[in-house]
Amino acid sequence: MHRLVIQAPEVATQDLKQLARLSDAHEIQAITPQAFKLLGAHIDNDEAVADFCESNQLDYAFIPEELGVADIGLVVMDMDSTLITIECIDEIADMVGIKPQVAEITAAAMRGELDFKASLTRRVALLAGLEQSALGRVYDERLKLMAGAEAMLKGFHAAGAKTLLISGGFTYFTERLQSRLGLTRAIANVLEIEHGKLTGKVNGDIVDAERKKAELIRYREELGLRREQVVAMGDGANDLPMLHEAGFGVACHAKPKVQAEAPYCINHVGLDGVLNYFR
Repeated sequence: MHRLVIQAPEVATQDLKQLARLSDAHEIQAITPQAFKLLGAHIDNDEAVADFCESNQLDYAFIPEELGVADIGLVVMDMDSTLITIECIDEIADMVGIKPQVAEITAAAMRGELDFKASLTRRVALLAGLEQSALGRVYDERLKLMAGAEAMLKGFHAAGAKTLLISGGFTYFTERLQSRLGLTRAIANVLEIEHGKLTGKVNGDIVDAERKKAELIRYREELGLRREQVVAMGDGANDLPMLHEAGFGVACHAKPKVQAEAPYCINHVGLDGVLNYFR
């Protein structure tokens, strides 16, 4: 048996009643004013529910009724355009007046049209000579957390879950977010810096889609968790292998390819919507 979790900035009572009919749910309960769970929902009616929710701009998820937030042991997150609202490399590029060129490559990579490693190497090369202090400006002036991020993390942390921030971005930002948000682990690329300036290179192996997946598996096994005890969130094509490896892989305000292939999607509410799956 499943609960059907329905979320949106505003959820109409008549929509909940129609979804209860479509899913054969026997009870509607409020989680928050923007989130509701329909108990006893039948997942074999998924297609009718999906069509209704798309037409009415509602986020939905079928979650096994026996699973609660205390059952989730690991939450894995992408950083750029997932945990935070910006693509850090695009904003760094803006400091040298080349944001459009870099953002175009970023967008193509996130859509899955370019090899991620090659695209990152190309983008970082364009930043050669930039003062290191520009990274601080991006963090201080432009980096904002995605709506609901802190509430989501607070809820999972309070229930005992570990958190992993894994990014194809840069350690300059992941390390600061780890400290600020109390994340258990953070992994990202290291920008090479010499004499206070970016060299246009990355130190060590680039964190790509396979590395994200491998780190999720490694941490899951280290913690002795089952697949269904792991949540992963991302927005780009390089997150898909990681999302498929988690029990609950959530495309968060993601690119069309990712939304089409990810097991779960959040489009209309913040990241706290993922926590609501298990409440």
